[in-house]
Amino acid sequence: MSPNEFNNPTPQFGTAEYIGCPGGDHCQFCHQPIAGTYFRANGAMTCPACAEKMRGQMAIDSHAAFVRGILFGVGAAILGMILYAVFAIATGIVIGYASLAVGWLVGTAMIKGSSGVGGRRYQIAAALLTYAAVSMSAVPIEIHYASQHKQLRSSPHSATNSPSNDPSSSDASSTDSQNPPSKPRLNIFSALGTLTLLGLASPFFELFSNPLGGLIGLVILFVGIRIAVRLTAGKPQEIFGPFATNPPPGT
Repeated sequence: MSPNEFNNPTPQFGTAEYIGCPGGDHCQFCHQPIAGTYFRANGAMTCPACAEKMRGQMAIDSHAAFVRGILFGVGAAILGMILYAVFAIATGIVIGYASLAVGWLVGTAMIKGSSGVGGRRYQIAAALLTYAAVSMSAVPIEIHYASQHKQLRSSPHSATNSPSNDPSSSDASSTDSQNPPSKPRLNIFSALGTLTLLGLASPFFELFSNPLGGLIGLVILFVGIRIAVRLTAGKPQEIFGPFATNPPPGT
């Protein structure tokens, strides 16, 4: 019996099953008649054998499962950020609906990594990873556009003044060449921290320049986060019992 059958206790109407006497209690999973005792799995009547199998297949939350879910989620978030940025750079179109795909990627990857385990902490992690992936995609996009703008400004077509014949200007240039201005040292950690903060705040920057578009983008981002949260909720299996079946009349 496959796990999908445990998750779907709906009777299979495609095949006729004439097991047991009419009106008797049957297991909603294996469709065998139940006599003596039975269990309830998410509200569906099940026989002791199927209940035992379901208990063995129930996903158990653990630290290892959570770590695997986070690792898979981080990988999916990085992939989603790259795809989002590459599409925007290649086409010149920034589509907020890509947030939905990022949310699906993150949620699906986390459930895959945790082997089906979900819960509150998985949902919180999925929401944060989805937001980070979508917001941080603005960093490579802005860097690309800034480099393009810089290339246009430094192109050969820009106006360039010819050197002056004024002796004073030549003396000044020689003095400058002897004492070049010191360049400020670039702190890589400070630069990365600034880019990270700007990227995480980027979904709200659009509200100042384009309030309507920024609001729509935030709504779509929220929907993408909701997708990730829903996927990582997990499907808990609740098994209660055993219960005694009603004895047939006359016994």
